[in-house]
Amino acid sequence: MAIKNPFIAKGVKRFSKRTLAKLTRTHVAKKNKVVTAKTVNKVESVKPTEVKNKKGQTVLVKKGVKGTDRFYPSDIAQIRTAKKAHPKPIAHLRKSITPGTVVILLAGKYAGKRVVFLKQLENSGLLLVSGPYKVNGVPLKRVDQRFVVATTTKVDISKVKVDARINDEYFVEERKKIAKVPEATFFDKKNKTVKTKKHSEVRVADQKAVDAALLEALKSQKALTLYLKTKFYLKKGQYPHEMKF
Repeated sequence: MAIKNPFIAKGVKRFSKRTLAKLTRTHVAKKNKVVTAKTVNKVESVKPTEVKNKKGQTVLVKKGVKGTDRFYPSDIAQIRTAKKAHPKPIAHLRKSITPGTVVILLAGKYAGKRVVFLKQLENSGLLLVSGPYKVNGVPLKRVDQRFVVATTTKVDISKVKVDARINDEYFVEERKKIAKVPEATFFDKKNKTVKTKKHSEVRVADQKAVDAALLEALKSQKALTLYLKTKFYLKKGQYPHEMKF
């Protein structure tokens, strides 16, 4: 007799799958499955044949079984297939980010700072931004567009010319070998000196050139200069998903 499993509420049945399986004893039926014998392909056996060896003696030799190899390699070498090098696709720039857009940095040392977007770098697809440095202390740097909030505020950068050599390779720093300090003088405070990071003269000159052009664009707009100076932060009761930047 089949056990009924009616609905007791909308979408809810009286018995669960586990309880119903116990009542119907389907788990016992699965264990006692009738296993049918599989048909095995019979391999034709070859009778040994009489062969004369080098000494002239007759020897029985079994040449092998039909459909099988006589010798098998002990080590099977793996055949490596050639891999196709697929070029990495450049990240598509968001429609809200255009040259001159003021963006808010969300991560890193300058989180909360408002900066001006200059261009997208070709190889990496990162954004090239600048404070300018004289306004809010943010130098020329690369930023991922995932860690940026685009605002509706724009700066006219039609007269700002960014040199073509300012690309991804421009920001790669040369690694210098650190000189080993002798064990005797390692903990000596007198020998320890605080090293300050010095930028190259080329980078300083490029920063000044970009800053001069940006400050010229911001010269007549004092409110926009103050807007770039002030740091962005959320106050009590403010939610970013409800705000319009």
